[in-house]
Amino acid sequence: MTTVFPTIKAINTFIIDGVGSGGDYHNVKGGHWLIDSPIATPMARWEQYRSSRTSWGINVLGSFCVEIEATDGTKGFATGFGGPPACWLVAQHFERFLIGADPRDTNNTFEKMYRASMFYGRKGLTVAVISVIDLALWDLLGKIRNEPVFKLIGGATRSRLDFYCTGPEPGYSKSMGFSGAKVALPYGPDEGASGLARNVEYLRQQREKVGLNFPLRVDCYMSLNVPYTIELVKACETAGINIDWWEECLSPDDVDGQALLKKAHPTIKFTTGEHEYSRYGFRKLIESRNLDVVQPDVMWPVFGDLFLNEPIPSKGYLDVSALDEPGFGLKLNPAAKLIPARYILAPSPQESLRDNSIASWKDGKHGSEDSVPVTNGIAPRQ
Repeated sequence: MTTVFPTIKAINTFIIDGVGSGGDYHNVKGGHWLIDSPIATPMARWEQYRSSRTSWGINVLGSFCVEIEATDGTKGFATGFGGPPACWLVAQHFERFLIGADPRDTNNTFEKMYRASMFYGRKGLTVAVISVIDLALWDLLGKIRNEPVFKLIGGATRSRLDFYCTGPEPGYSKSMGFSGAKVALPYGPDEGASGLARNVEYLRQQREKVGLNFPLRVDCYMSLNVPYTIELVKACETAGINIDWWEECLSPDDVDGQALLKKAHPTIKFTTGEHEYSRYGFRKLIESRNLDVVQPDVMWPVFGDLFLNEPIPSKGYLDVSALDEPGFGLKLNPAAKLIPARYILAPSPQESLRDNSIASWKDGKHGSEDSVPVTNGIAPRQ
């Protein structure tokens, strides 16, 4: 007797009420080092955007979640950044390629979504949304087959996963057992020679906190240019500050600039890839052979109370056995403040935004069925 494999029955999206939870790790409360400490960014060219990364909108999108349900009732779940615009793309464009599809056909589904959105997508938010859908499909597939995702894509290659830690206090990272630490570069090229000198002094202090041999990395967050990077790396070498790698120094599109960095400093490790979005972009980075580490964001991080059992590294590592659960192994918190996107997406763009009503809103929880009036496309909070 032939077993019929479940197909995709429904896809739902949610935004997360409040800050500090979900895939947008920049959406945190004010005062957090991640947004309110000196960090070089592409916007540091303008002085008014240097004191806080939220001043220029790094957290403007927020998080969203995707839930894909199969005909047997199994549900796959994933989260990422994108907020309401991401939910809109799923509902108005990508859903058509999912309903009735075989969840095992992940490559085919990806190609449909990628090719259909080429005229406005290719990178950025569009591919990030496709990525979250893709992750939800893998979570669904693993749960249907009762296998962890890593077993579906080749299995374990080691018994434990070692982690490094990003944060403002690398000494704490070392004491907690992490394999290395990464700090954010505070100042950019437009802050001149004094900014460069302050960068060198800052990195000297961070190196002193961890000793001579502990790996210390520097995240430059796309904020530098070629001449400044070359000068900064040379200044640190002259000062005897050993940096394990320099991360994302240039704009993600400046592949030729990466070649110039490697030519100037052939023995220094340079990395990038966090803001590259497809195999086409990564192919160019890899073929150029100017990078030492390629850094795709394979899985968006999760913060807050979205899941009940997110694995947390102990002493800087995770035993692979902790991941041996169906799908990605994460259990959704019933108390998570998820707001179904249908409450904010109705009516569709083809309909008038005036004098329409949408489905329910009750206590900001998912699953309510009371309808509320909409004025100019906005549903009131209750």
